[in-house]
Amino acid sequence: MLNQKNLLLVALGAALGGLIVVGGNVYAEREASESNTIPYEGLKTFSEVYGRIRQDYVEPVPDSKLLEDAIRGMLSGLDPHSSYLDQEQYNELKVGTTGQFGGLGIEVGMENGFIKVISPIDDTPAQKAGVKAGDLIIRLDDKPVKGMSLNDAVKTMRGEPGSVISLTVVREGVEQPLKIKIVRDIIKVKSVKSRLLEDGYGYVRITSFQAKTGESMVDAINELKKNGELKGLVLDLRNNPGGVLNAAVSVSDAFLDSGKIVYTDGRIEDSKMTFNATPGDILKDAPIVVLINSGSASASEIVAGALQDQKRAIIMGEKTFGKGSVQTILPTSNGGAVKLTTARYYTPSGRSIQAEGITPDVPISKVKLEALSQSEFGPIKESDLANHLNNEKSTKKGEQKSDEKPEDALAMQDFPLNEALNLLKGINIVKRSK
Repeated sequence: MLNQKNLLLVALGAALGGLIVVGGNVYAEREASESNTIPYEGLKTFSEVYGRIRQDYVEPVPDSKLLEDAIRGMLSGLDPHSSYLDQEQYNELKVGTTGQFGGLGIEVGMENGFIKVISPIDDTPAQKAGVKAGDLIIRLDDKPVKGMSLNDAVKTMRGEPGSVISLTVVREGVEQPLKIKIVRDIIKVKSVKSRLLEDGYGYVRITSFQAKTGESMVDAINELKKNGELKGLVLDLRNNPGGVLNAAVSVSDAFLDSGKIVYTDGRIEDSKMTFNATPGDILKDAPIVVLINSGSASASEIVAGALQDQKRAIIMGEKTFGKGSVQTILPTSNGGAVKLTTARYYTPSGRSIQAEGITPDVPISKVKLEALSQSEFGPIKESDLANHLNNEKSTKKGEQKSDEKPEDALAMQDFPLNEALNLLKGINIVKRSK
């Protein structure tokens, strides 16, 4: 199913940050294609500037730093996701695919010189401290972020487990900047979580797309099915920043019998790839609702786009982040690597998600329900009236009062999830009535 050609390491999603999720189970060397012409004038200017810095700058600067900074500048000027990784950063990136790394637990990128939170990761210090998708980080401790490179910001946010860092963030709808203190920790990400919402209705949350996420999701669904065949599934991709392309394909393929999942296109031949589904739908055509929001990026958008275009699932929630590009990791001779945007990806119908995102079939804004104060007097019903007629067909011997408290109801805890469950029930009611 996966025609990988000479695919090195295709990382979708992660660009960048507290968590650099890249999936890399395939590494290889690739020769860079040479241009037909060499820009001699531009190289001459570069050489002049380089010489001036070496000779006239107020302090001596090692040649290695000047050259590395020049490389970083060349790549960062391309787009927010291309970058240079030194040996230490490259090794950290490879370790990130195991699902365990040190830091705060946030996926970040650059926006107008500030650090933008793409999404906090479930059950991490950042999420527990209250960091939200869309927050702009303007200070790290007392150090302004403006003018700092993304790599330097990430280094600052990382540190010894147990140490504290203070983030100053600007949040939409909040007048004053917020200060959030976070205790660093070892981040262990379990990419798949699952449970039964009700009898026959399953819930699977994918927090990021790692190398074995597809297998883990299939195992989780099979575990849910031990209680009986599922009548419907909610697939939760909210605040999922992305990850490995192959994992996104594997997750989509689990619900599809045939057809295109995603294809990529770029300037070089190796960037042109098509991924198709293989026979076998793990849910046997049971309905699916996919939950998304503005923190759903890249690999999440591939899954949502594939299931939407194939009319296999209903997409519910908010418009997604809109990262529709593919990054390839190209190892360099010094032990580092170049992370380079090499292609755009497209949904089965040919849509590009780049800077557009996935538009949900059923939009749901950010809503939080609160229970109305309960009167000590309940509503009067027929059964409360004196001398009421009994229901001769009723099997109830007495009114069973629910122990569930209103504030514990699913609608209070997670309104979009409650709506997704109701939609699945509605689909099954319609199916039965036909």
